[in-house]
Amino acid sequence: MQKKEKFLFYYFVSLYFFYIFAYKFHNIFKKNHFLNTKTTIHQLISKETDNWIMQLFRYTIVGGIAFCVDYGLLYLLTEYIHFHYLISATISFLAGLVVNYILTTWWIFRHHKLSNRTLEFIIYGIIGLVGLLFNNMLMYFFTDILHFHYMLSKLITAILVMGWNFFGRKIILFKNNTSNDV
Repeated sequence: MQKKEKFLFYYFVSLYFFYIFAYKFHNIFKKNHFLNTKTTIHQLISKETDNWIMQLFRYTIVGGIAFCVDYGLLYLLTEYIHFHYLISATISFLAGLVVNYILTTWWIFRHHKLSNRTLEFIIYGIIGLVGLLFNNMLMYFFTDILHFHYMLSKLITAILVMGWNFFGRKIILFKNNTSNDV
């Protein structure tokens, strides 16, 4: 396959996995009665919530957006600028981290444990750096040891690192509001 075809293939595979993940969340909501006749799409998307499943659902959407930035930049830096894939993975991960922070603090976790946003971003970044360490170790493992294509390695790695990032940030940086509504 040509470079562009490989990128498109892995990009659409990642979108497919994102769709499957969203579908599974939908089934979890239905099974556990998080979705009922009173719940509207507007409430699911815009209402503040401390429900960790709803926050994880939103984090998946935010993560999907940040992943598109990360994944696209990884491809561009590696294939067109010819950076080593681990250098590209580091730069693209950090770009995704900034996108993720902005969207997460705006949409998902609105109640902060820290009033100092600079300190909050530093801690958010430290959690992200641990995620980056996991990211690069897993990228190396899947790419150099198991001999997966680096774009496939990124798909697997992104899912694993997302779990660390969500729970690390939720527990360390953000507090629950008194309301438990969806």
